[in-house]
Amino acid sequence: MPANRNALVRYKTLDACLRNRQRNWTLDDLIGKVSEALYEYEGLDKGISRRTVQADLQMMRSDKLGYFAPIVVIAKKYYTYEDPAYSITNIPLSDGNLSRMNEAVEVLKQFKGFSHFTALNEVVQKLEDHVYSTARKSAPVIDFEKNESLKGLHYLEELYQAVVQQRVLLIDYQSFSARLPQTYTFHVWWLKEFKNRWFAVGVCTGKRYTMNLALDRMLSITAAPDLDYIANDNLDPDVYYRDVIGVSVSEGMRPVKVRLFVSQLHAPYVETKPLHHSQQVVERTPEGIFIQLTVQHNFELEKEILGFGEGVQVLEPERLRRVIVNRLKAGMDAYLAAEAAPSVPDQS
Repeated sequence: MPANRNALVRYKTLDACLRNRQRNWTLDDLIGKVSEALYEYEGLDKGISRRTVQADLQMMRSDKLGYFAPIVVIAKKYYTYEDPAYSITNIPLSDGNLSRMNEAVEVLKQFKGFSHFTALNEVVQKLEDHVYSTARKSAPVIDFEKNESLKGLHYLEELYQAVVQQRVLLIDYQSFSARLPQTYTFHVWWLKEFKNRWFAVGVCTGKRYTMNLALDRMLSITAAPDLDYIANDNLDPDVYYRDVIGVSVSEGMRPVKVRLFVSQLHAPYVETKPLHHSQQVVERTPEGIFIQLTVQHNFELEKEILGFGEGVQVLEPERLRRVIVNRLKAGMDAYLAAEAAPSVPDQS
């Protein structure tokens, strides 16, 4: 890629001249056109040296930029492309570059929930069209997990800007357990994503503890311009979430050692995708593996364990074991009750 914008202007100008076969281009003609372009686009009025243009032509001929431009000199005087259809803008993408560009497009598309990326939308669309057309409409290489039906994603931009600009927000919020909504005077410190749900993390005015508010439970957001923003002075998100699975952190609660038995069927999944960075395999048997985590007991930990069903058993601590046993029993009772209930007539 050209080292700077001036070089790019020079290459594009030379390319336009060499493609124009209605005129014979001498080296002096090319120097004049490049000087005009640099003045028009960059405001440079000193012109360009003969040596620089000659070096540019040689660079375009070489493989350093991937151009391999077929520049020839006719009658030892006039410069042109040997191939009338050639242009440096028509360079085919290599398989490696095509793959990387396709992956980059897919990554950039994940940020569409942030409206401050709106200016990139057209660029991403053009890049995507070029990549796909070059690849003959091949399928994407990467398919990210996403849920277009998630509520509250339209708040991402306002929350993001509140962090960047250090603005206080009034957030009307109703948790799943609350009968009525509440209004929080909230100071957002960062945004957190976990399993496709987004959370705003920060503090409320008058409160000392950190809170996380789920975006899908927000009803409205308005600015509170007359209030001073409480900045995050020393809380590092990496440290804050170090001892938990998910987003629920109980400040002051010490992590506990959680010992689990994982059946042989589920063991490969748990080993290749650990439940937590502290996970260790402490014993292997023909029936499965014993693992240990050091984490806080929170709702997300319970859900992770329950997600494996009969494939994971809690051995320690006893309190977590009892919680999981009771939740499994409650689930079984619900199934038994449903089987015993009269069938509901089909309304279709």
